Amino acid sequence: MSHSTPLPFPQSEANQPVFPVSSEELEVVFAEQFNVLGGRFIFCVNRQELAFQFNSLIKKSDWQKVYCIENKIKELVGSSAEERFTDKDLVDCDVSVTGCECLVARTGSIVMSAAQSSGRTTSVYAPIHICIAFTSQLVYDVKDALNLVKEKYNDKLPSLITFATGPSRTADIEKTLVVGVHGPKEVYCFLIDA
Repeated sequence: MSHSTPLPFPQSEANQPVFPVSSEELEVVFAEQFNVLGGRFIFCVNRQELAFQFNSLIKKSDWQKVYCIENKIKELVGSSAEERFTDKDLVDCDVSVTGCECLVARTGSIVMSAAQSSGRTTSVYAPIHICIAFTSQLVYDVKDALNLVKEKYNDKLPSLITFATGPSRTADIEKTLVVGVHGPKEVYCFLIDA
């Protein structure tokens, strides 16, 4: 990933985007793809709406233990959920909350890395994962996301870069689709217009 390999056929599609860029706004493309894959998308016009929507969801769902170790996120969602926040015991929490490196609109994916303060496990072990992101973090395709991470970290790439695309699902056994076996059963993305 840090050094490109010469292409044997320079005129092949590797030099051109494989998927044509959508004429729709990236927010719309991401929301459509994310919802198709079973994610739950909430658009917030500002930080105040984020705090209201987030706290309403926590209260309505009656989640008692909200695992979050990112202080920036705790500040964004306000103090009304503060008594439910914990940064200990991820195993027994109801929901985990993280930020992300970026969002890939074309695939509806959340890109996270080990370099984030939430680490490797926060988005995987909880039964429900909530990601809080900004429209400025949207990119169109996977290639754009990898380039963004590469530019951000230069020669010190994180040891893990992961693409989470909706709730965990597998069809290993008798080709029957099962959701939430190897990760969260539900994934929410709050996207703030900023």
